[in-house]
Amino acid sequence: MANRRRGEVPLDLGGERLTLCLTLGALAELETALGAPDLAGLAERFAGGRLAARDLIALLGAALRGGGHDIDDAGVARLPLAGGIEAVTGALGEALAAAFGEPAPDPSPDSSPDPCPPREATSRETSPPSRGTRR
Repeated sequence: MANRRRGEVPLDLGGERLTLCLTLGALAELETALGAPDLAGLAERFAGGRLAARDLIALLGAALRGGGHDIDDAGVARLPLAGGIEAVTGALGEALAAAFGEPAPDPSPDSSPDPCPPREATSRETSPPSRGTRR
Protein backbone atom coordinates (compact mmCIF):
# COMPACT_ATOMS: atom_id res chain seq x y z
CA MET A 1 0.00 0.00 0.00
CA ALA A 2 1.34 3.43 -0.99
CA ASN A 3 2.19 5.89 1.78
CA ARG A 4 1.44 9.35 0.38
CA ARG A 5 3.22 11.08 3.27
CA ARG A 6 6.45 9.55 2.00
CA GLY A 7 5.71 10.61 -1.59
CA GLU A 8 4.48 7.19 -2.70
CA VAL A 9 1.78 7.03 -5.37
CA PRO A 10 -0.27 3.93 -6.24
CA LEU A 11 -0.66 2.76 -9.84
CA ASP A 12 -2.77 -0.14 -11.10
CA LEU A 13 -1.08 -1.49 -14.20
CA GLY A 14 -1.47 -4.86 -15.90
CA GLY A 15 -3.72 -6.13 -13.12
CA GLU A 16 -1.07 -5.39 -10.50
CA ARG A 17 -1.00 -2.69 -7.82
CA LEU A 18 2.35 -0.88 -8.05
CA THR A 19 3.95 1.86 -5.94
CA LEU A 20 5.75 4.81 -7.49
CA CYS A 21 8.19 6.96 -5.51
CA LEU A 22 10.75 9.46 -6.75
CA THR A 23 13.49 9.04 -4.17
CA LEU A 24 16.72 11.01 -4.31
CA GLY A 25 18.34 7.99 -5.96
CA ALA A 26 15.53 7.83 -8.53
CA LEU A 27 15.98 11.53 -9.31
CA ALA A 28 19.75 11.06 -9.73
CA GLU A 29 19.06 8.14 -12.06
CA LEU A 30 16.72 10.36 -14.11
CA GLU A 31 19.31 13.14 -14.33
CA THR A 32 21.73 10.65 -15.87
CA ALA A 33 19.20 8.92 -18.14
CA LEU A 34 17.75 12.16 -19.50
CA GLY A 35 20.97 14.19 -19.60
CA ALA A 36 19.74 16.82 -17.15
CA PRO A 37 22.55 18.83 -15.54
CA ASP A 38 20.78 19.09 -12.16
CA LEU A 39 17.41 18.91 -10.39
CA ALA A 40 16.33 22.30 -11.77
CA GLY A 41 17.04 21.06 -15.30
CA LEU A 42 15.06 17.91 -14.60
CA ALA A 43 12.12 19.95 -13.26
CA GLU A 44 12.20 22.22 -16.33
CA ARG A 45 12.14 19.23 -18.63
CA PHE A 46 9.05 17.78 -16.97
CA ALA A 47 7.32 21.16 -16.57
CA GLY A 48 7.30 21.57 -20.36
CA GLY A 49 4.61 18.89 -20.60
CA ARG A 50 6.07 17.32 -23.76
CA LEU A 51 7.64 13.95 -23.13
CA ALA A 52 8.72 11.19 -25.48
CA ALA A 53 7.81 7.57 -24.81
CA ARG A 54 11.46 6.90 -23.85
CA ASP A 55 11.16 9.69 -21.23
CA LEU A 56 8.07 7.99 -19.78
CA ILE A 57 9.90 4.65 -19.67
CA ALA A 58 12.83 6.23 -17.81
CA LEU A 59 10.54 8.14 -15.45
CA LEU A 60 8.24 5.17 -14.77
CA GLY A 61 11.22 2.85 -14.29
CA ALA A 62 12.94 5.17 -11.83
CA ALA A 63 9.68 5.75 -9.92
CA LEU A 64 8.96 1.99 -9.77
CA ARG A 65 12.48 1.24 -8.53
CA GLY A 66 12.15 4.08 -6.00
CA GLY A 67 8.91 2.43 -4.89
CA GLY A 68 10.73 -0.84 -4.22
CA HIS A 69 10.08 -2.78 -7.44
CA ASP A 70 12.88 -4.78 -9.06
CA ILE A 71 12.36 -3.95 -12.74
CA ASP A 72 14.66 -2.63 -15.45
CA ASP A 73 13.68 -0.25 -18.26
CA ALA A 74 13.24 -3.15 -20.71
CA GLY A 75 10.68 -4.64 -18.31
CA VAL A 76 8.98 -1.26 -17.95
CA ALA A 77 8.72 -0.98 -21.75
CA ARG A 78 6.87 -4.33 -21.83
CA LEU A 79 4.27 -3.35 -19.21
CA PRO A 80 0.74 -3.36 -20.64
CA LEU A 81 -1.15 -0.08 -20.74
CA ALA A 82 -4.55 -1.69 -20.17
CA GLY A 83 -5.69 1.28 -18.05
CA GLY A 84 -4.53 3.73 -20.71
CA ILE A 85 -1.61 6.11 -20.84
CA GLU A 86 -3.63 8.66 -18.84
CA ALA A 87 -3.48 6.48 -15.72
CA VAL A 88 0.31 6.23 -16.02
CA THR A 89 0.90 9.91 -16.73
CA GLY A 90 -1.51 10.92 -13.96
CA ALA A 91 0.32 8.79 -11.39
CA LEU A 92 3.70 10.04 -12.62
CA GLY A 93 2.43 13.63 -12.35
CA GLU A 94 1.48 12.97 -8.72
CA ALA A 95 4.91 11.47 -8.04
CA LEU A 96 6.62 14.50 -9.62
CA ALA A 97 4.44 16.87 -7.58
CA ALA A 98 5.36 14.97 -4.41
CA ALA A 99 9.07 15.20 -5.27
CA PHE A 100 9.20 18.79 -6.52
CA GLY A 101 6.22 20.32 -4.73
CA GLU A 102 3.07 21.78 -6.19
CA PRO A 103 3.46 24.64 -8.68
CA ALA A 104 3.06 28.13 -7.25
CA PRO A 105 -0.25 29.85 -8.02
CA ASP A 106 -0.35 32.40 -10.83
CA PRO A 107 0.40 35.85 -9.36
CA SER A 108 -1.53 37.71 -12.08
CA PRO A 109 -3.89 40.45 -10.83
CA ASP A 110 -6.95 38.54 -12.03
CA SER A 111 -6.18 35.45 -9.98
CA SER A 112 -5.29 36.86 -6.56
CA PRO A 113 -7.42 38.85 -4.16
CA ASP A 114 -6.41 42.41 -3.31
CA PRO A 115 -4.26 42.22 -0.14
CA CYS A 116 -5.58 45.63 0.98
CA PRO A 117 -9.24 45.84 -0.07
CA PRO A 118 -10.96 49.18 0.55
CA ARG A 119 -12.72 49.29 3.87
CA GLU A 120 -16.09 50.78 4.48
CA ALA A 121 -16.21 53.96 6.50
CA THR A 122 -17.79 53.68 9.93
CA SER A 123 -20.71 55.90 10.96
CA ARG A 124 -18.36 57.87 13.20
CA GLU A 125 -16.17 58.75 10.20
CA THR A 126 -19.08 59.79 7.96
CA SER A 127 -21.26 61.78 10.39
CA PRO A 128 -20.46 65.40 11.11
CA PRO A 129 -18.98 66.11 14.52
CA SER A 130 -21.49 67.15 17.15
CA ARG A 131 -21.05 70.35 19.07
CA GLY A 132 -18.78 70.20 22.04
CA THR A 133 -17.11 66.96 21.03
CA ARG A 134 -13.62 66.56 19.84
CA ARG A 135 -12.39 64.14 17.27
